[in-house]
Amino acid sequence: MCRFTAYIGPKIPLERVVVLPVHSLLEQSHNATEAKLAVNGDGFGVAWYAEQVRPGLYRDVLPAWSDGNLTDFCRLVESRLFLAHVRASTIGRTLRVNCHPFTFGAWSFMHNGRIGDFLRIRRALEESLPDALYHACQGTTDSELLFLLLLSHGLEHDPYAAIQRTVQHIVDLQGSGIEPTRLTCALSDGARVIAFRHSSDRRSPSLYVGREAGAGGHVVASEPIDGLPHAWEPVAEGTILTVDGIVQRVQTLAA
Repeated sequence: MCRFTAYIGPKIPLERVVVLPVHSLLEQSHNATEAKLAVNGDGFGVAWYAEQVRPGLYRDVLPAWSDGNLTDFCRLVESRLFLAHVRASTIGRTLRVNCHPFTFGAWSFMHNGRIGDFLRIRRALEESLPDALYHACQGTTDSELLFLLLLSHGLEHDPYAAIQRTVQHIVDLQGSGIEPTRLTCALSDGARVIAFRHSSDRRSPSLYVGREAGAGGHVVASEPIDGLPHAWEPVAEGTILTVDGIVQRVQTLAA
């Protein structure tokens, strides 16, 4: 499955999180240590916030380690808040529109895991979207549809409630499904990073929160990026975490 990282804090070059640390996201693209697969080579992407409300977005289908532009991009682009993702596909072909993060308005979103029995319930999930969000879908992944479902359940007004309602909506449609649902997600509206873990078998992909050593901002990541796991706080299963650069607020996601 995938690996990701998100940063919020003083403005820094993206390379300080994505490229330079000993276990950076770039390193995790071919040497992940807490994922089912060590290699995450089915594309990558970065969403970053600047002066405009809408985030910038850079995605490609190349493995992160073989894109000659990525290291220069991360060296020169600075941001106070960004999301970055390397993909190991489970649903959806290796296409740019299927690479994370996904954006809509001010929001950006990335996902690690899968919706159980997705092919069986996909049509019902799509039919629950309002027209504007249904037509906004560009790819074929469960991840992008999950993002649109969050928006349809009121993400812009009450993220906690939207996450709860979306998870419950999926559970209701699955019924007594066979495949487990495993969701570890990070998203942002440009002012905060929100992350959550939920699964039907208590095996959602790993998630940690820690600090960027230089500027002191917060990092939310699939794996500790600095090779110092003792300095990172694991995010518990069934938790919604909000990081605004100053305070971390944790809320339990109901089963």
